[in-house]
Amino acid sequence: MITTFACRETEKIFEGQRSRKLPSEIQQRARRRLMQLHNAQNINDMRIPPSNHLEKLSGNLAGFWSVRVTQQWRLVFLWEDGSAAEARMIDYH
Repeated sequence: MITTFACRETEKIFEGQRSRKLPSEIQQRARRRLMQLHNAQNINDMRIPPSNHLEKLSGNLAGFWSVRVTQQWRLVFLWEDGSAAEARMIDYH
C-alpha cells in the first residue's frame, strides 16, 4: 500500500488523472507501476516482472528503492513496515 506521495503529480497519476508536468507517453505505464506498488505485500513483489529493475538506491537517495518506468523515468519510494511511502516519479537523465 502506498501511504504517502512526495509530489502531487505522482498522486494524480495514481488516481487516474492526467499530469501536465509529466510526459503523457509515460503516464499509463507509471500508473501500472504505482498500482503494482500499492498492491505489493513485500518489497520482493516488485521484482516481477524483471523489467521493473528493482534496485536499492544510495547517495542522496539512500534508503529509497526504485523501479523503472522507462529508460529515463523511475518510480522512487521508501519501503517501511510493509508499505511504500514518499512515492514520486524522477527523471534520471
